[in-house]
Amino acid sequence: MNHFWENHFVQTAGYYSVVILCMVVFLTVFEMVTKYKNWEEIKNGNISVAMATGGKILGIANIFRYSILDHDSLFMMIRWGVYGFILLLIGYFIFEFLTPKFKIDVEIENDNRAVGFISMMISIGLSFVIGASIS
Repeated sequence: MNHFWENHFVQTAGYYSVVILCMVVFLTVFEMVTKYKNWEEIKNGNISVAMATGGKILGIANIFRYSILDHDSLFMMIRWGVYGFILLLIGYFIFEFLTPKFKIDVEIENDNRAVGFISMMISIGLSFVIGASIS
């Protein structure tokens, strides 16, 4: 049975499945902390929400990329991926806190593309820092 779990195709399918599941859970958490409904806004054509959500998706995937590369068990990969997500979530709250002149969520909901873009870049940028530190 060990040969089955050591097969690269099986490992890839396992990592892929777990990351997809984590991605759904993590995006649900982001949906709960934002004041707008991500998927409803995207459906309505809100580019700012699409950019911010896309940055979160890429950020989460990038964190798991580093986690997969540097940890030899599925359990450790999940652990570090969850930890990285928590750090990414904290970064979201810090971004909101550091912009007292306006509310990030309100600006993104109003399709302020500059704020949506910077939100996307923060998520992606932090994911590289988090990923490098967990590997």
